[in-house]
Amino acid sequence: MRRLIHLTTGFLLASFALGTVAEHIDLQQYMAISGPKPQTVFRYGLAPSQTAELFRPEGPGPFPVAILIHGGCWLSKYGGLPQFRVLAAALSARGIATWNIEYRRVDEPGGGYPGTYQDVAAALDMLDAKGAQLDLDLRRLVAVGHSAGADLALWAAGRARIASTSLLFAEAPLRIPTVISLGGLPDLRNDAATIGRSCGLDVTTLIGKPSAARPDPFADTSPASMLPDGVNTVGINGAHDTIAPPEIASEYAALARKAGDQARTVAVENAGHLDEVTMSSPVWPVLNAEIRETLHINDD
Repeated sequence: MRRLIHLTTGFLLASFALGTVAEHIDLQQYMAISGPKPQTVFRYGLAPSQTAELFRPEGPGPFPVAILIHGGCWLSKYGGLPQFRVLAAALSARGIATWNIEYRRVDEPGGGYPGTYQDVAAALDMLDAKGAQLDLDLRRLVAVGHSAGADLALWAAGRARIASTSLLFAEAPLRIPTVISLGGLPDLRNDAATIGRSCGLDVTTLIGKPSAARPDPFADTSPASMLPDGVNTVGINGAHDTIAPPEIASEYAALARKAGDQARTVAVENAGHLDEVTMSSPVWPVLNAEIRETLHINDD
């Protein structure tokens, strides 16, 4: 399939598409997707959603690692983890271990602020602690997130910027040098209207309410408010993603680059929002190539 890749200088921002252009995958088709079961499931908490799945390649390691954080409007009814298992298995078959994170959504007890962020942090802390014994090479690490999960991946990569007074502060968080954002939402402040329109969520659910001790609730929740974070960011989006048109990407790009960080985007022709995480779409070859380049994997 012919593809046109348009390079810009930042992220493509999106929310979960509740409807797509007719020729692209729709929500019903997306929800029917489910990948194979992982070799191992780790529990980092007591809630059913507090899990991380390891897909490990065959043979001796250590293996490079892709952290996967699914989207779904921060709502459990839109799935995410089963669909990302397809990506996890595909990468594992290509020599890349994957750490597929589940987390409490805003419609689950303990989800929203601060629980959702604490879940992602706990899953990453577990990866950091267990990486060596699992024969994983955490020096070769990339995070891949889609939609709401892209926001969380970017947040996780910027955790070192969070003030010690925050509930989300971490002393020495796992360093994530590169994030691949698939239709992400890295600016919760400026994208509040988009989140409300596309997901039916009040952004306060995601950031918490301001207080005297925490006057700016975006400061420790919104990736755009945590710049510069020293992260290399690559945004990949379908050029026909009407939820996240490429023009929105340039706004975050300007912020990231002005702050001194590296950021670029790729818009893939003939793809929409849900195509961004569908292996049969023209996005997959682009995503696969970006992941392999980031992890310094040379193809024969």
